[in-house]
Amino acid sequence: MRTFSAVLLLMALSISGVPAAGPPAMPLHDTPRPVPEIAFTDGEGEPRTLDAWRGKIVLLNIWATWCGPCRAEMPTLDRLQARLGSDRFEVIALSIDRAGVGVVAEFFEEIGIEHLRIFIDESGGAARDLKVFGLPATLLIGRDGRELGRLVGPAEWDTPEMTAFLETLIANQQERN
Repeated sequence: MRTFSAVLLLMALSISGVPAAGPPAMPLHDTPRPVPEIAFTDGEGEPRTLDAWRGKIVLLNIWATWCGPCRAEMPTLDRLQARLGSDRFEVIALSIDRAGVGVVAEFFEEIGIEHLRIFIDESGGAARDLKVFGLPATLLIGRDGRELGRLVGPAEWDTPEMTAFLETLIANQQERN
């Protein structure tokens, strides 16, 4: 019976366009989960919500400049965005720094971030609403706006395995729509 259930799950995931398993750095949910509506601002102070990216696969990274592991993984997120960023995929690095845009801009300049845009939630409301209990936290969000997977902790986001996984996911979700 367990084997039959496992086969059914794999079939359902393959039909849905979601790979049955991600690389170790990105555990996937058995079933995609709803993502609450969150509000934040961009580097120019304009209000934003995730709805602006509906139709794209989003890697949403919740981080802060005072978080050592967050700082360490940021260059890999920048390289991932440089490689895969398109009308079908985007890395959103959402800072929860209460000190505002200035500290994020200074950090990005200090380490040479060129491909990520600044997004900030000074209130921390987005992290609370997303039930983020540790930093960094990264959510993989499908084109339909549902959460496909989540990782709490740092990762090397631009490894060949992660890049291949995301390229496959992008292609599979594109074929379905």
